[in-house]
Amino acid sequence: MGKPALWIGVFFLIAFGAIMYSSFTGMTQFRVEVCVTDNGRQACRIASAETQEKAQSAATTNACAQLVSGMTASMACQGRTPVSVKVLSGN
Repeated sequence: MGKPALWIGVFFLIAFGAIMYSSFTGMTQFRVEVCVTDNGRQACRIASAETQEKAQSAATTNACAQLVSGMTASMACQGRTPVSVKVLSGN
């Protein structure tokens, strides 16, 4: 392997690392805990995303998945107002 090929490989490795770092740090700007209830049962889940709304939506979806099964029940659960929403970190 010659020197030009080595430098090209090093450049691509550094570029890949920078892209991975920026994508991971950008995805976790907001961290939210959401609690939902269904038929007297409660589930709380934490999710992270680049916006508070996306983090809240993901946490709600995950919490509902613990409580209900089936598409109709899942959609109904996700459409309800959460019992609690806590912003754990974010801008």
